[in-house]
Amino acid sequence: MSLRRSIEGLGAYPSLLLLVLPTATVEPLKLAAVAVAGNGHWVTGTAMIAACYAFSLLVVERLFVIVKPKLLTIPWFAKLWDGCVWVRRGTLRYVGGWIGPRGDGELHRTTSSSGCTDQPDEPSIHPRSASK
Repeated sequence: MSLRRSIEGLGAYPSLLLLVLPTATVEPLKLAAVAVAGNGHWVTGTAMIAACYAFSLLVVERLFVIVKPKLLTIPWFAKLWDGCVWVRRGTLRYVGGWIGPRGDGELHRTTSSSGCTDQPDEPSIHPRSASK
C-alpha cells in the first residue's frame, strides 16, 4: 500500500493532526531562522528560511492537497475554508481590475466613478499581430 493511500485512508481528525504536526514544526522554525539571521548569522538564517519554505511548499502543501477532502467533512473546518475562499475571491475581484492581464491578453481598463477610463481609446498592438 502506498503512503498516499495510507494517508487517504485516515479519518478527518487524524488527517488534521497529520497536517498540523509538520505545520506546527516548520512555522516556529521560520521565526527562529529570522532570529538567527538577526544575530549576525545571515547565511545560516537565510539557508534555514529557504529550507523551511521549501519544506512548506514540497511537503505541507502536498499533504494538504491529499487530506483536504477529509478536512472538509469537519463542519468548523468547512466553514473556515469557505470563509477563506470567500475573502480570496472578493480580494481578487477587487484587485483584479487594477493589475494583470485579462484572459485575452489585454490589460484591464479601470473606470473611475465619472465613467472615464484611465487609458486612452487607442487600439493595443499585440506582439503577434505586429510581426505579421
